[in-house]
Amino acid sequence: MDESELLPHLFRTEYRKLVSVLCYLFGIEHIEIAEDIVSDTFLSATELWSLNQIPENPTGWLYTVAKNKTKNYLKRNALFEQKLSADIKYNTPKGEEIDLDLSTKNIADSQLAMIFTVCNPHISSESQISLALNLLCGFGIQEIADAFLTNKDVIYKRVNRAKSALKEARIKIEQPTISEINNRLETVLTTLYLLFSEGYFSTAQNVLLRKDLCAEAMRLTYLLIENEATNKPAVNALFALMSFHASRFDARTDEQGEIILYQDQDETRWNQELIEQGTYYLNQASTGDQLTKYHLEAGIAYWHTHKEDSPEKWESILQLYNQLLMLEYSPLAALNRTFALAKANGKEEAIREAEKLKLIDNHYYYSLLGYLYTDLDNAKAVRHFEKALSLTSSHAVKIALAKNIDRLMSPANPQTQLAHVLLPRH
Repeated sequence: MDESELLPHLFRTEYRKLVSVLCYLFGIEHIEIAEDIVSDTFLSATELWSLNQIPENPTGWLYTVAKNKTKNYLKRNALFEQKLSADIKYNTPKGEEIDLDLSTKNIADSQLAMIFTVCNPHISSESQISLALNLLCGFGIQEIADAFLTNKDVIYKRVNRAKSALKEARIKIEQPTISEINNRLETVLTTLYLLFSEGYFSTAQNVLLRKDLCAEAMRLTYLLIENEATNKPAVNALFALMSFHASRFDARTDEQGEIILYQDQDETRWNQELIEQGTYYLNQASTGDQLTKYHLEAGIAYWHTHKEDSPEKWESILQLYNQLLMLEYSPLAALNRTFALAKANGKEEAIREAEKLKLIDNHYYYSLLGYLYTDLDNAKAVRHFEKALSLTSSHAVKIALAKNIDRLMSPANPQTQLAHVLLPRH
């Protein structure tokens, strides 16, 4: 790795570990102290490494400096030492000097405890995602703002409100009990699912940032798999779902960021290792007797890694959507189910089902109707695509819809499948 890239890389990979360990040590009420110590550690690295040679073991150097700065802080801050250190979660015998535990096990334990702390119903889903990106993934405020397509002030306030809410609720950072896992795992999985979605389904043009969001969601989900207590079928199903989606990430847009239709994607750009990984974890998820939305969505994503347009594929996808809607109805899932219905049973039946949805403020709805009416009533198809165009704010989607309208209005009038990729889960 180039020297200029080393420190930013270490910041992304090690900042989150150090913050988690220190928060686990100090408690959520002293989260700013943990962040200050870690930030100061990286500031020292920036200053010293630019003047001197980069140490032989950069990660070990950071850990040693972080340990020393923690010890110095505790010695220096008498108030902290006298009033608060009794509450610190460490196993050092009384009278002995604290030794910050940066073992692989304690880092993993700390991050697991932090996941369950951040994904807490005391704060909103948006705040959970922002705080997870900041504390668990090492994203800066500007990066999070870019991911949410908003400004720094909004994210700064959101993160600080979330921290304050956790402090006021006196949430403890500790290993979750079996009861807490059973009660709160769904909240954790929802946060990780939404975090992945921010990357995979985002309309932001920063592809590198979007990939990083997906990678971090997958990393945190895998942490749950690695822990015996949280290695549940639903966790495996979610990881499978993420793996299948991530396998097609590079094939979904061209170099200009424009959407590539599913049927036009270059299959050789699909990551076969991720597809195999998804298949493995979907099989792992088949144990137990609980069927979750993650199982069903992973099954749908699995079939989308099969390019051929076979009747078996679309009938399987249709039945999975039927189960998903019975389990947990959502308008977007209903839209996707209607597309699968068109592929399995024909457009006429799908039009009747689609028009029952009446999602008149949703551009996906009109994109779907535009596709369904194509070659049945092209004038209607154009009107629906134009309505979708007026409702979307996504530059990439606007370009795709405009191209579709142009095709329909051209003399050649080739059939188009654009609505497929404009639906949210493809």
